[in-house]
Amino acid sequence: MFKIFAQGHENISAKHKTTFEVTKEKEVTPRGDCIIGVNADKGLRDIPEELKVSLKRGLKFEIEIFLPDYGLKDVLTGYGSEKLTLNHPTDVVIRKSGYVCPRTLLVSSTKAARDINREIVEMLKDRKTEIVITLRPLQVSEELS
Repeated sequence: MFKIFAQGHENISAKHKTTFEVTKEKEVTPRGDCIIGVNADKGLRDIPEELKVSLKRGLKFEIEIFLPDYGLKDVLTGYGSEKLTLNHPTDVVIRKSGYVCPRTLLVSSTKAARDINREIVEMLKDRKTEIVITLRPLQVSEELS
């Protein structure tokens, strides 16, 4: 299990149709309609090596989006890919498509920003709202079992 802690921002709209993102950047413009969290404590390069191995094997993962102060959560699944580089210093992007770039964590996700619970999105428009993104493998790599 891997966790990323981030916070909300007044410009979060979570309207993007195919992706969502968490970033270490402290500010976001209204154009960043895929962003659901800023000031994150981790980027892709902070993922432990053993988890990167599972991600690069294309295994299935669960992502939980949780707002601890409100007890709100949303859950989705996605897949790793052998094409992942997992070394971006600031951004973590989950995609509905199979497209991979240096910012990609998962592909073939069951949700994008616009699919996230709208009550969660409303709370994320406040900088004081903490968001916790948890990544859990739903399959285990043979090397790790």
